[in-house]
Amino acid sequence: MKTNNQSQLSAFSSPLSAYQETLDFLFNSLPAYHRIGAAAYKADLGNTEAMMDHLGHPEHAFRSIHVAGTNGKGSVSHFLASILQEAGYKVGLYTSPHLVDFRERIRINGEMIPQEAVTAFVDANRSFFIEQQLSFFEMTVGLAFDHFRNERVDIAVIEVGMGGRLDSTNVITPLLSVITNIGLDHTQFLGDTLEKIAVEKAGIIKPGVPVVVGRTQPETQPVFERIAAQRNSPITFADSHWHVDPAWRFDGQRMELELQHEGNDVGQFTSGLIGPYQMWNIATVCEAVTQIRQSGKLEIGDEAFRRGLDRVVDNTHLMGRWQVIGHRPLTICETAHNFDGINAMMLGLAGLDFDRLHIIYGCVNDKDYRSILAFLHSQLDKEHIRKDAIWRFSQPSVQRALPVADLQSAASEMGIEGTAFANVNDALADARRNASPRDLILVTGSIFLIADVLAS
Repeated sequence: MKTNNQSQLSAFSSPLSAYQETLDFLFNSLPAYHRIGAAAYKADLGNTEAMMDHLGHPEHAFRSIHVAGTNGKGSVSHFLASILQEAGYKVGLYTSPHLVDFRERIRINGEMIPQEAVTAFVDANRSFFIEQQLSFFEMTVGLAFDHFRNERVDIAVIEVGMGGRLDSTNVITPLLSVITNIGLDHTQFLGDTLEKIAVEKAGIIKPGVPVVVGRTQPETQPVFERIAAQRNSPITFADSHWHVDPAWRFDGQRMELELQHEGNDVGQFTSGLIGPYQMWNIATVCEAVTQIRQSGKLEIGDEAFRRGLDRVVDNTHLMGRWQVIGHRPLTICETAHNFDGINAMMLGLAGLDFDRLHIIYGCVNDKDYRSILAFLHSQLDKEHIRKDAIWRFSQPSVQRALPVADLQSAASEMGIEGTAFANVNDALADARRNASPRDLILVTGSIFLIADVLAS
């Protein structure tokens, strides 16, 4: 049965109204993790497999690269899509979550899926979604794969949503599997140790399909090697072969870096994604491209690789990763929402020259926010990044948001005093009014908090 809002929207015949009604159905009728959290999580592939069968198995209609990991999987996916696009291929890119527009999740050569395609797909399959009780994420995977099949992409880069083994994307058999790194995140679903989480991420390793692991970690390396051996999958660790000069220089749009392979200089490159933690992601991309070349199934020239790194944001429109949104004062959005992300962010802060830090922070309610907040505070002190930082707290505009009053109270118990703002853009406006031109404003925490800034 339609809600009153849906009925009103259906009364209009414009494409925008039809699309808006479709979004209303997706966001309000299907369980969505980004909105309600754990209740939307499906710990099996049964629904996805039923959907693939219902759609005529679109997952078999295109070649793919599968990317998992705790941090960096989004950046790696966008880098690979950009490089393949520069190599002349028609490239599908599936990522999650979106920041501003739902259609960001599904792109071909950087272009978002048309509104009409979303509406037509949902209209054609709505009864199946309801009958099968699909989740928002399961439906979105079906939409992406169906779109890539219909548009006859040459290759699709598919980012895992959560984990790997039981993620809805894990119905593909890719040319290459990539696992960026392992950290403690989503522990209520994936396990409370690095080893347990590694098992879940390693679930994307397919028999005989090469796998690239971005970072060698003593807790996880044996897990990956064991599972790869069981599945007869060649495995390489990117950081054993590639080194990216961590000394970074950026102008707000590009970052300079130097690559080394097996100790030999490869040359100087520029990256459209900035932030010193990208050195790990770029090393992972380098080894992934090496494996793709060695497979002989795709051709990637040196110039395509160079342009793909440089033009990644232009080609794919990735947002929210060390994104500069203002100068004087320098204003950066960074989606550092877990321990590894905060560690990486600290590298960036330590490399900047500024007078005073204004930090705007907000998170969702199913994170271990007390531990994460305490860790962020301790790392600021450890890196000597201005103990006189000015804190502003806020909350993202999603149902899972941690109320800003709760966040402010928890922070106060840790000795972190700050001002609470119900709306992050009010916090940002206050910071800009009170910051000097040489100060730094950092908006960080939940990806949904960053989304609210970028949507304004």
